[in-house]
Amino acid sequence: MRQTKIILSDKEIPTKWYNIMADMPNKPKPPLHPGTKQPVGPDDLKPIFPMDLILQEVSQERWIDIPEEVLDIYTLWRPSPLFRAHRLEKALGTPAKIYYKYEGVSPAGSHKPNTAIPQAFYNKKAGIKRISTETGAGQWGSSMALAGKLFGLDVTVYMVKVSFGQKPYRRMMMETWGATVHASPSTVTNAGRKFLELDPNSTGSLGIAISEAVEDAATHDDTNYALGSVLNHVCLHQTVIGQEAKKQLEIAGDYPDVVIACCGGGSNFAGIAFPFLHDKLSGKKKDLRAIAVEPTSCPTLTKGEFCYDFGDVAGMTPLMTMYTLGHDFMPSGIHAGGLRYHGDSPLVSQLYHDKIIEARAYGQTKCFEAAVLFAGTESIIPAPESSHALRAAIDEALRAKEEGKQKTILFNLSGHGYLDLQAYADYREGKLFDHEHPEEDIRKALENLPKI
Repeated sequence: MRQTKIILSDKEIPTKWYNIMADMPNKPKPPLHPGTKQPVGPDDLKPIFPMDLILQEVSQERWIDIPEEVLDIYTLWRPSPLFRAHRLEKALGTPAKIYYKYEGVSPAGSHKPNTAIPQAFYNKKAGIKRISTETGAGQWGSSMALAGKLFGLDVTVYMVKVSFGQKPYRRMMMETWGATVHASPSTVTNAGRKFLELDPNSTGSLGIAISEAVEDAATHDDTNYALGSVLNHVCLHQTVIGQEAKKQLEIAGDYPDVVIACCGGGSNFAGIAFPFLHDKLSGKKKDLRAIAVEPTSCPTLTKGEFCYDFGDVAGMTPLMTMYTLGHDFMPSGIHAGGLRYHGDSPLVSQLYHDKIIEARAYGQTKCFEAAVLFAGTESIIPAPESSHALRAAIDEALRAKEEGKQKTILFNLSGHGYLDLQAYADYREGKLFDHEHPEEDIRKALENLPKI
């Protein structure tokens, strides 16, 4: 019988997170205070983050221990399975071997609990009573709601308004786990009210939702802010994905030529790619390719500018060096809400700037075409975000077919799409369209970058 899936035991869950900062030839520039424009210190971050996470954010240590309390909860769904996509390979007629790491087995249906659980743990340890956060498609918000329930924390979620309407069942999931959910921009915060005054019909953005969540945390002593992507400690927590995948591929007697993941803020890409990039940066696997895949409607890496920018629209967060389309960039309301972010992780951005990784952008119709093919061959319906990575994996497999070359492809199926079925209905009914921002609009958004 052919080997289709590779499962690890509970004892093989990674006990340390991998910190790529230790191996990067060039480190990202330090974040700057939004007011003084001076490097941010621990005291500047203490009003919204616990000290344990602040120390992880700046750590240069290669390996950071995972607390036992976090490992205990990880066993609810980790290790996640690695699959060989035999049926997809056959449908494509490719000589390539396609593997996918499936993170949709988590209770929230995506990779996001990998960081939500440790963030809740460290906040609980610090005596925090409530978490405020943002969410795009709802995968992060539902994960934080779950983590809050498990650690006895109240959770308030500012959900991008277009997703609030498109994905009601994700909102219901958050509320089932006890979270309070507001459509963003909301009337709850000063930032939200300001944006509504400027545009009463605003569909929202992750940048606006972040502004609201940060304001909420900064104005309540018992509340901290939690972010589901972008920051170093978030990317760090996700590296359990790639570490497990390496062990599973060793069992299969294989190693990838290319590692692929979708990329919005960067945590999903970091989770699967960083442990493999450790081999590339150490010289063991110099030819390894890693591809971050984004939507053409929010082409941060492929068309953005590498510079300092705010992580939110209101300019309340520290300034970070990243590829950005400008903090007030407003993407179209595509179904892949988790990829509608104006910037990227400073770590991912620096790696792309140094040409260590690649980036690619697709329109959503090509991604849904790939997702439907995948559902018909491998049975799993992918999240719209994950379909971007799938599209790139299929294209790499088709290129191997054209070239007549053997190739091993690994991609991260970062979540399922069972709460995104309206998107599939829209695709079948021909209601989905590709959107590519005109260069002029992108240049206009970049005109408002902070002057450093």
